[in-house]
Amino acid sequence: MNNIPEKISEQLKESPINWKNVLEATISHFDCSTGTLHFLKPGTSILELQAQKGIPDFLLPKVSAIPIGKGMAGIAAERMKPVEMCNLQTDESGVARPAAKETKVEGSLAAPLLHQGKLYGTIGIAKPVPYDFTEEEISLLMTIGDAICQKIN
Repeated sequence: MNNIPEKISEQLKESPINWKNVLEATISHFDCSTGTLHFLKPGTSILELQAQKGIPDFLLPKVSAIPIGKGMAGIAAERMKPVEMCNLQTDESGVARPAAKETKVEGSLAAPLLHQGKLYGTIGIAKPVPYDFTEEEISLLMTIGDAICQKIN
């Protein structure tokens, strides 16, 4: 797991893995406040919430099961590539669902969990301020996603 920050790498060595701790270490590394980790439910096109931080309780029903193609996570899964938004609060692309604005986050990044071309789910991180993630940050989140895929099952 080269190139992955040590704290995240250590969390992925636990047995069993505490996915909330993996997500929190990832959120912390990127200096974010909010995040989600969804795993693809086998045999379906539904992303099931595995862990989250900073999502308001009233939004949990909306983010607990996300169809591929809906919202940032669903679109990242559908496209099999990261989806970034500098400011979710002012976005008018239709990518972010209206309820997403209730999270109060702005700079957001959702990445598919991919390993050898296969989709395993998504990971999303967000900041409470407008932010453009760098190519290096996007690449690192994809690398973390690949490492997570290798630990699912």
